[in-house]
Amino acid sequence: QVQLVESGGGLVQAGGSLRLSCSASGSILSINTMRWYRRAPGKQRELVATITSGGTTNYADSVKGRFTVSRDNAKNTVFLQMNTLKPEDTADYYCNADALGLVALKNRYLEVWGQGTLVTVSS
Repeated sequence: QVQLVESGGGLVQAGGSLRLSCSASGSILSINTMRWYRRAPGKQRELVATITSGGTTNYADSVKGRFTVSRDNAKNTVFLQMNTLKPEDTADYYCNADALGLVALKNRYLEVWGQGTLVTVSS
């Protein structure tokens, strides 16, 4: 199996910065696209940022110019640098990955989710 573990969430004042990390572990053969989602209280889940294995990135309009996604393929880790944070960025942030893993001795394509990390931005 493949697991994702996020870290780096916390409480920050508006205008501040946080850096989220998400590390994959387990029987990983390869990881393709990795994504950051968020879910704010009372709202639907939102795709925040995407990065392919080749480093191509995409961002939600709401975070363009403020957030930067990057990855370390050697460490199976993806990062989300969040700058100029706003109260409306408050949410649970989730890491998601398309992975090829070894399951019961067979190669399987998996969609894996992390458990989430809470980001709270105070005004």
